[in-house]
Amino acid sequence: MLPALLHAQFDPAARNAFINSDMQQAIDYWNIADPSVKFHSSFKPYLSSTFSNAKDSAVPFVFYGFRNFSVSKNMNPLSPTETKINVQAMPIADLETGYDVLGNKAIISAIGGTHVKMNIGKNFTFAGSVFGGKNNFPFYVDTVLSVKRIIPEYGQGYGKYRSGYNFFDYTGYLSYSPGHTRVFNFQLGRDKHFIGDGYRSLLLSDYAPAYPFLRINTNVWRLQYNVWYTWMTDVTYSNGFKKDFKNKFGTFHYLSYNVTKGLSLGLFENVVWKGADTNQVRNFDPNYLNPVIFYRPIEYSIGSPDNSFLGLNINATIKKQFKLYGQLAVDEFLLSEIRKHRGWWGNKQGWQLGAKYINAFGVRGLKLQAEYNEVRPFTYSHGDPIQNYGHYGIPLAHPLGANFREFLGFINYRQNRQEFALQCMGAVVGKDTAGTNSNVGQNIFLSYNTRNKQNLEYGNQTTQGVKTTVLQCHFKFTYYIRPKINLRLEAGYIQRSEKNSLGYILQDPYFYIALKTSFWNMYRDF
Repeated sequence: MLPALLHAQFDPAARNAFINSDMQQAIDYWNIADPSVKFHSSFKPYLSSTFSNAKDSAVPFVFYGFRNFSVSKNMNPLSPTETKINVQAMPIADLETGYDVLGNKAIISAIGGTHVKMNIGKNFTFAGSVFGGKNNFPFYVDTVLSVKRIIPEYGQGYGKYRSGYNFFDYTGYLSYSPGHTRVFNFQLGRDKHFIGDGYRSLLLSDYAPAYPFLRINTNVWRLQYNVWYTWMTDVTYSNGFKKDFKNKFGTFHYLSYNVTKGLSLGLFENVVWKGADTNQVRNFDPNYLNPVIFYRPIEYSIGSPDNSFLGLNINATIKKQFKLYGQLAVDEFLLSEIRKHRGWWGNKQGWQLGAKYINAFGVRGLKLQAEYNEVRPFTYSHGDPIQNYGHYGIPLAHPLGANFREFLGFINYRQNRQEFALQCMGAVVGKDTAGTNSNVGQNIFLSYNTRNKQNLEYGNQTTQGVKTTVLQCHFKFTYYIRPKINLRLEAGYIQRSEKNSLGYILQDPYFYIALKTSFWNMYRDF
């Protein structure tokens, strides 16, 4: 491990902030209390040059730090205030032990690795993370993973419920911001992206495993524009055999406009297509290299063979304590059918509404958040299953896929090195009937051409099918042993309840303690 020797003033412009809830909490406190027309909160990972004016003092608790160089070393100093090369190293550890009451099973997970970052001057950054180990899960999570043996966030796992799943993964990127204007940033890497201001995203989330990408970030005036090209994987017909995995590609555009210091609008579009068809190996389609928004006319011009949808993101800050946010995802729709209220299957949309309240009721460090998500049946799916809006068998947007309504509530109280957090989720999901060829629109990895006969055209309603109610509450206490490397001790309790209209009932309590330095989000509420 390199010694912490950073003394010179050094502010690299090309590094990415980690996408995780700890960093996001700090960003929320700073951005809501001191909104800016230059910072765009809805696109992640945040580029360091876009929050260069962020002050740690704006955050009422000890945290990782906006300009964290805790474990680093400077080389080749040019002057007392400038450094040519800066190397940082961070340990990655995720050690957890717990007890799954329903499975009557001890849960032991051990993940380890390292994160290394090199800043050359202020305009070039290389970063990489390598990690792996064995993950074990409570029963309610394993029922989802056991069929495909794909771990959300990581990818392919090898093992089974009792013994746990072994895995190995890596992320990284090369980042370059030419000149001193910090207008452009170019990145090539393998990682994730997230669009939105909420806990969930209906446009693009970090729930699925990492993927290779090439991204261009442009910041001009009050505008931020991101375009990125991706190489993804479909496992629909593979039965777990990697030789049968299929290539798929995606192109994404996101334009964010800060109308005022407290109001931001974002426009999103994407197109996903398979790498091969029955006639040819298609690879990356040059029609989608055009970096100019919007793609839909291009897609129509080549016969509309691919999967695309549009999205809107909006957020507003009020009185330096509240942030209201929302999203609209539009896969397909006909306005005439919406007006008729006949439940046409092709009206595929999703929407999100949420609010954050920092320093709630005058209590510093108390944050409240509420969020509602709803997605209609068949959204994100496609006639050709390979072209669904998913990667490695995991949805690219919401973990529940489609055909659901979800409520989320959060209470976080954080002071100094301690945090008390309560997170509750309630969802109603319309699922397929087990053991049949049912397709009611929840599973985005099924072709929408296989939808149920009784739902061929009309009468489709959100939560149709086997109505399943999911309730989950997660209470967690965290003590940050060394915040500058995110080293923390956690103790928590999760209560998971499920029941459906066929009489199925599940109650699964889970207790755990953990020691972590991990810098990514891990979702266990799907």
